[in-house]
Amino acid sequence: MKTTFDQIAARQPQLFSAAEIRVEPAQLAAMAAIVDACETVLALPALRDAALAAAPAIARVPTAARGVFMGYDFHLTAAGPKLIEINTNAGGGLLNAYLLAARGHADAAAAFVAEIVAMFRTEWRLARGGAPLTRIAIVDEAPAGQFLAPEFELFRELFVAHGIAAAIADPADFVRAGDRLLLAGEPVDLIYNRLTDFYLETPVDRDIAAVFAAGGVVLTPHPAVHATHADKRHLMTLSDPQKLADLTVDRQIQAILQAGVPRTIAVDPADAEALWAGRKRWFFKPPAGFGSRAAYRGDKLTRRVFDEILAGHYIAQEIAPPSEHEVIVNGEAQTMKADFRCYVYAGRIQCVAARLYQGQTTNFRTPGGGFAPVFAA
Repeated sequence: MKTTFDQIAARQPQLFSAAEIRVEPAQLAAMAAIVDACETVLALPALRDAALAAAPAIARVPTAARGVFMGYDFHLTAAGPKLIEINTNAGGGLLNAYLLAARGHADAAAAFVAEIVAMFRTEWRLARGGAPLTRIAIVDEAPAGQFLAPEFELFRELFVAHGIAAAIADPADFVRAGDRLLLAGEPVDLIYNRLTDFYLETPVDRDIAAVFAAGGVVLTPHPAVHATHADKRHLMTLSDPQKLADLTVDRQIQAILQAGVPRTIAVDPADAEALWAGRKRWFFKPPAGFGSRAAYRGDKLTRRVFDEILAGHYIAQEIAPPSEHEVIVNGEAQTMKADFRCYVYAGRIQCVAARLYQGQTTNFRTPGGGFAPVFAA
């Protein structure tokens, strides 16, 4: 039976807000300019080579695939949008296409879905040329228990509807046969990678790593794009005028990044007392973190957690407060914060969605919160 929006909303109502968010066109244009500026800088050979050299060896496996569903996350402030982080395998893209359709924006939804299908076909073509794409596996650890498990089923149905066999799998479901991965006895051509083991280092992921390294499967997103884009230490470069100047970045791009990327620094134990004294201005994040895990607002820190941060190679990013929006929940107006996620492929924004919430970080637990479509005001 085909999965519907109503089925997903009934199963996990906190995924979707009833709100629609209107944003000034200038804000949307500014987000696009920041994305473009980041993509330009992160593609510089000196920066890219250094990132790959510092990453695990799997990140240096040659691959022509670009990496699907890059996520650029923003807060909108009075001074314009501020880039909070860059993520690989950003979840929710297809859910937001369904959300658009459910809210009566059928043309926008259809256009986004078409882009999603084209994106996966492009990844395959870049890696394999004219060979037919026969089978895709959507892979995550214990996928049925993942919060975004309904989206995995939507992807499976989407690929099948476009003539591509597809299955949802845990890494342990694969059997390695030489330089191929078999799933239920059939070879897999492409893995849509939803794992948060970004460098395939856990034992259960080692067959995937080995076959990918041997060129036997196309993996997207892949370790290299995590190293070159999603490592949060890149935010230190993108927000540092001296580093940008040393890289001979164009002055206009420098200006865009200075306006759009909050200052980000390495947490150095030698600066512990100054950081503790000024902790209210900082948000502390692990370099390879995701989903707000092990991330802390400075004003909420205990000294014990701060000591763990000092030992954990964290970065500290100046806090850029999220915008607030009035949302009607059960007939009553409530104020919610919003993160704005730009789904990006090959440097181009495919869709912008808001994530509405209350509390310290995006949590998909606020009644009336969740994903909301974003439109120009």
